[in-house]
Formats: sequence, structure tokens, C-alpha cells
Amino acid sequence: MKGNQKDSSEKPKWDRSSSNISMTRPGRLMIWFILFISVTYIIYTLKIVSTSQPCEDLTSSDSILHHQRRPEKKAVTVPVTAVEPEPTDLNHVVFGIAASSKLWKHRKEYIKIWFKPKKMRGYVWLDKEVKTKSDAVDQENLPPVRISGNTSSFPYTNKKGHRSAIRISRIVSETLMNLDSVSKKNVRWFVMGDDDTVFVTDNLIRVLRKYDHEQMYYIGSLSESHLQNIFFSYGMAYGGGGFAISYPLAVALSKMQDRCIQRYPALYGSDDRMQACMAELGVPLTKEIGFHQYDVHGNLFGLLAAHPVTPFVSMHHLDVVEPIFPNMTRVRAIKKLTTPIKIDSAGILQQSICYDKYKSWTISVSWGYTVQVFRGSFSPREMEMPSRTFLNC
Repeated sequence: MKGNQKDSSEKPKWDRSSSNISMTRPGRLMIWFILFISVTYIIYTLKIVSTSQPCEDLTSSDSILHHQRRPEKKAVTVPVTAVEPEPTDLNHVVFGIAASSKLWKHRKEYIKIWFKPKKMRGYVWLDKEVKTKSDAVDQENLPPVRISGNTSSFPYTNKKGHRSAIRISRIVSETLMNLDSVSKKNVRWFVMGDDDTVFVTDNLIRVLRKYDHEQMYYIGSLSESHLQNIFFSYGMAYGGGGFAISYPLAVALSKMQDRCIQRYPALYGSDDRMQACMAELGVPLTKEIGFHQYDVHGNLFGLLAAHPVTPFVSMHHLDVVEPIFPNMTRVRAIKKLTTPIKIDSAGILQQSICYDKYKSWTISVSWGYTVQVFRGSFSPREMEMPSRTFLNC
């Protein structure tokens, strides 16, 4: 039995201790490595937590001051006052007046009525020099006289017209070139007219103030004659009634006008040449019905008595029509009209219509000119129709 037991005990056995040591040695190294990393991480985390500060509201003023390293810069508010541009006045306007040496002697009297040299700037452009007396009245009441440049090199082929139209069409450009650099700085508008054109300058300024002088504007009106508008254009400012050109447009015109005129030798007058150049520049006519060409014959009573409610700016062809007041010369009649103009220039000639229902009267008032009383009641539309006291040209 003992022998058997001895034999049995001598059987080969599995040495667990040796196998465990050989199998777990790399595992133990991995475990120690993991423990080291974990302990390091825990210590680092505790250090961060112990030294960190609680989150603060960054929108609060204290928090902003705490986190802001640079000193605070206080914003300084500087009040900005909007500078309004100076309203357009007569000192911003330069007139260019087309005149004829043959008619200068008596037509200069029309210019004296409205032109005030101490308040206005402008030039009279003649075709040639005229003999002028050393009259102090003329010198005090007329603008300086200039002689237009030579236009003989420009072609003119219209058989019914006169080539003086070329020199007249260049007056705006010549007026611009005649100004020195200091004078140009204060110019906003150039206004063109004839020697028999009479302007109500207060109303001219009222019209020009409606527009931005820094933009390109070509302002005027059509003819009262339907036939004239058909023959020439419904988009043309008639020069005798006067028209206004803004300074930027005058500068643009002066750069191309001579070339433009060369392209239109067959046109009749100066104003259609001007309109042709405006069309090339892409500037349309801005219509203001207070400019009056008056291409009519006879008596202006019907037109003046029914003037629309708009500033009366100008009138033309005073040598062709009858005096606007009876039994006096043309010049004296215009001077008489200046009396109500001084009182209320804005309302001059504007028509008002009223009714007397008890007497069945219709009353038409053209301020400063005439009062008409009609028996019966007539509609405003009928009263606004001018009486035919004139004939179309």
C-alpha cells in the first residue's frame, strides 16, 4: 500500500507556481502602468479643481472689469450737426442774354426793368460792338457786354433761318468760360434769355430751389403755339422764354457743344441746337410752365388773365405783341406790372375764380393785372380757357 502510495505520489504533477509566475509577469507590469496613469490623472484633476475659480456672468460689469486686462477706454460721443446747404439765391445764378447790335438801342430798356447789377451776375452777348454812350444809368442798370466768338467755321444750311443761331446757342458755354475760377465756385445755375425777355427773378429762384443744382438739369417750357411745337419739338425749351441749366450740365455741354453743333447744320435756331446737344448728353427737358415764349401775335390779355397757378417766371416777344396795358408804350406797361410784383411776386398773374351766387356772377382775378366779371355761372374749366385775344404764329 505504501509502495503504491509512493508510486502514486511520484506521478508528474503540474507546477502551478512556476506557471503563474511566468504567465502573469507581463500582466502585472501592465496593471502597474495603468495604476500609475490613473493616479497621475487624479492628482492633476484635483490640482485643477482646487486652483480654479467659479464661473462668473460675463455680462456683468464686475466680470468685465475682472477679465479685461487692458484699461477701459471710454467712448467719447461727438455731436454731429448736419450742415444744410445754403438755399439757392440770385448770387448763385449767372445770366446769359442774347442780343443783337441792330436792336440793342431800344431792347436794352427791357433788360433794365428786371436786371439788378448789384444783386445779379450775367453778360449780354452781342454779335458785334456797338457805340455806347457814357451813360451812368446804362452802366448801373445793365450787365457787362461781351462779343460772341467767331462762328464762321460752323456749317449752317437752313435756308429759312439765320446763322446767328449758332453763336446764340454757344452763349451758355461762352459765359462759363468767361468766369474765373473764384466765380465758378459759387455758380449753381446758368439762365439763358433774349434781350426782349423779362424775368421775374424772385419766381425764377422759387423754381430753381425745387431742384438739386449738383445734378444735370435742363429746365424750361414749350411754346404756347401748337404749330411751333409741332415744327420744332415738344421736348425743347424755347430760348426766348428762357431756360436754366445746372452747373454740372453746363460743364458737360461746354466740352462737347462745338462738336455737337457741327452735326446739326440744318437746324433752324439756337434753342433746337441746344436741345439736340441735350439729347446727346441724355438730359431731358424738365418742364416748368412759368417760362413763357409767347409765339403769338396780337394781345396777350387772354393768356395773362388765365395764367395757371404757378410762379410766373418770364415773358418774351414783347416787341411783337401789343402792350400788356392799354394806352402806353410796351416798356412803360412792363414797368407798371413791376408794382404788384414788388408787393407779391409769388402770386403775380395767377388766376383765382370765385362766384357770387346771389347775383349769379362768375369772377376771375388775375392778381396784379385784371379782374373780370361774367354774368352767369361758368365752370372752372371754362374759366381756365384763355380768351382768344391773340393769334398763333
